[in-house]
Amino acid sequence: MSSDRQRSAPTQGRQKSSTPGTDAKRAQILSTAERLFHAQGYAHTTMEQIVRELGVTKPYVYYYFHNKLEIFETLSWAPTVECFTSMDFEEGDPRPAHEKVMAGLERLIRATIAGYPAAFFPYREPQVYRPEYMAAQKRIANHFYERLCSLLEQGRAEGSFDFDDTRVTAQAACSLPGFLYNWYRPDGRMPPEAMVQQLTRLAGRVLGLRAPLGKPSD
Repeated sequence: MSSDRQRSAPTQGRQKSSTPGTDAKRAQILSTAERLFHAQGYAHTTMEQIVRELGVTKPYVYYYFHNKLEIFETLSWAPTVECFTSMDFEEGDPRPAHEKVMAGLERLIRATIAGYPAAFFPYREPQVYRPEYMAAQKRIANHFYERLCSLLEQGRAEGSFDFDDTRVTAQAACSLPGFLYNWYRPDGRMPPEAMVQQLTRLAGRVLGLRAPLGKPSD
């Protein structure tokens, strides 16, 4: 699977060209809709509410998006890509497998928290999305787990991890950020970066991490 195919959204929107001005307007629509979806849920948020919050007309919004669902899927797709490409490393990256695994999991957790609240929409309201969207999400998720499982098995062979079933272990480690939607709040008692580090350490325990980690590399 090519990187372009992984990162391409299932829908492309109505906007025919991209300029700084149109991109800013599109971002404003997304930001307003994200806030409403988060506060009220998808079903209880209407295009009328989005338009009213923006102080614009419906044709203004429909220039950029076909409908409410496209807005919701667009909001969801960006953090989905950030999360599920977190195990992509430059070809020739010299780090051992266990360091790549832990770096990738840290990226995954950080991207989930940074994408709040849109990153949590797929967990909170999975029934909303079109089959085409879900198929695209499944493809990029499979890409992520293929890379993660391969690195896990390599790390176990090198003595860096201690676990039994590879897929179960991978899914268990990734369930840590997956369940953030149930309880995480940016203004909670633990700052976001501290939360990233805490969950990354817990993920290492789930994987049976044995080897010490080297210095972080960019």
